[in-house]
Parts: sequence; structure tokens; C-alpha cells
Amino acid sequence: MRNSRTHGMEDDFSRISALYDTFDESTRLESRAARIEFVTSVKYIEAALKPGMRILDLGAGTGRYSLYFAEKGYEVVAVELVKKHAQAIEDARTAKMKLQVIQGNALDALKSFAAGSFDIILCFGPLYHLEKVTDQLTCVKEVRRVCTSQGRMFFAFINNDMVITTETMLYNPTFMEAGRYNKDTFKVYNVPFVFHTVSGARELLIQSGVTIEKEVASDGMSELLRDKINQLSDEAYEQWVRYHLYLCEKPEFLGASNHLLFIAKK
Repeated sequence: MRNSRTHGMEDDFSRISALYDTFDESTRLESRAARIEFVTSVKYIEAALKPGMRILDLGAGTGRYSLYFAEKGYEVVAVELVKKHAQAIEDARTAKMKLQVIQGNALDALKSFAAGSFDIILCFGPLYHLEKVTDQLTCVKEVRRVCTSQGRMFFAFINNDMVITTETMLYNPTFMEAGRYNKDTFKVYNVPFVFHTVSGARELLIQSGVTIEKEVASDGMSELLRDKINQLSDEAYEQWVRYHLYLCEKPEFLGASNHLLFIAKK
């Protein structure tokens, strides 16, 4: 939430491109604390994966997930709106990878795929950026359409309620009195990202017709505690990750996570 440059832009493409001109997505999951989100998501994705499955990575960023699974031999289609990110994936891919990169809008790309085209769909970017609820609903419905009958869909959200805590305690000590949120409802304004409460994310998916199987606190308190986590010994860090994985499906822990992961089926 540190970048307000995109406020007021009407066009999603311009707004998102401007955001990532100053936000380094390539390093977002590099620190020990930040890596917990990646480790958690991969654990749940791999639990659903079977040999020969086809993966769609929507909002692929710089390809952290696309490249990881393509390296393991899976066929992956990566869709990324930001041109420099799509190019970064192209630059990192190897000849042996069955990895296709599409630079463009997730909603447009989804419409181009036939029903039941993918077994695993990662929707880890679009719902961070689609401001209109109608567009969010369309996105989830299209993800459902292109998923196979036995496939799994993974949806990521930024948790409105935990953002207030991390913003105030880590980045902006004046946020409580001057921050961009409704002082009565505590809804954070969707600048520069789009924020959902746990119940709001759940309701969006239910309205879209998917069946939620799991709700996961994908990074827990990793951002809030990042400095302390990054300073842990190797042994302590390994145990901390195990502790996080023990906690991450507990309903009482969901609200204390900056990022949420919902796993769904048709």
C-alpha cells in the first residue's frame, strides 16, 4: 500500500502498469519471511497435482510459480498483463520447458480458452487488481469454466483487515488517523491494490458458483514479523515454517494473514 501513484487512473491496464513501474515484483518473495507465502501455496498446489496435468497461471508476475512447475515438467500457460514481467518469464524459460507466455489481460485470455482446458488454475494476481465486483465475478466464473471437472482452482486475495495492522505498524504510523480507509467500516480503499475481507472473499467465490474446499492463511503474520523471521537461525526458521503450516488452515488464524488462499473445485 506504499504507492499511491495509481490513484484515480480509470484504465486497469494503465493503473497496474504504473504500479509495477515502481514495485519490484521479482524480489517480492525473496526474503525468508516473504518466501513463506510461496512455500505454503506450492504445498497445496502439489497436493492437487498429478502427472500430465496442465496448469494455467493467471497474473503470473515474473513467473515464480510458472517457472517452478514448468521446471518440474508440467505444461504451463502463464498469462501476465505487465509487459516487462512477461518478458522476464520468457528470458528465464529454458528450451525443455513446456511453457507458453501470454502477455495480456487475464479476462481476455480466459475467454480465448476452451471449456475444461486446464486441470490446475492459479488465480494469484487478477483479484488483487480488478476493482469492479462485476469483473471479479466474471474472472472467477471464467476460471471455473476453463477448469476440468476434476481440476482445482486456487484464488489469492489480499486481506483487508490485516493490511491495516501491517500498514500502521510497519510503514505508516499516521495511518490510523490519516490512512486511506473508511474510519467507520475499516474498509481499506482499493489503492493501489484491491482488498477483501475473509468473508468478502468467501462470498465472492460462492456467488461465482465454485465450491470452496480449503481456506488458507498463505503467509500468516510473515509481513508483520518479517525482521524477526529473517533473523532466525536455519533450524528455527525451518521449525517456524512448520508452525505456520500447522496454523494456516485454522479458521481463527485466517484474519491474521496478509494474503489468503482459497482452494476450490467445480
